[in-house]
Amino acid sequence: MKHQSNERNFKDPVCGMEVSRITASDELEYQGKIYYFCATSCREAFESEPEKYIRHHRQHGIKQS
Repeated sequence: MKHQSNERNFKDPVCGMEVSRITASDELEYQGKIYYFCATSCREAFESEPEKYIRHHRQHGIKQS
């Protein structure tokens, strides 16, 4: 799928895959932030231990929405 030039990409907080709002398979709002996922299984993993994935991204300086 071709992306629009102004379309913002996000990192799936579970697997690190780059997705956009259009290509994301799933999304979830957690503590006022929206997280985008490449697959439902990644969203489910995040839902079961969100702080684990948020902490990992903070430690590695990965930005989310």
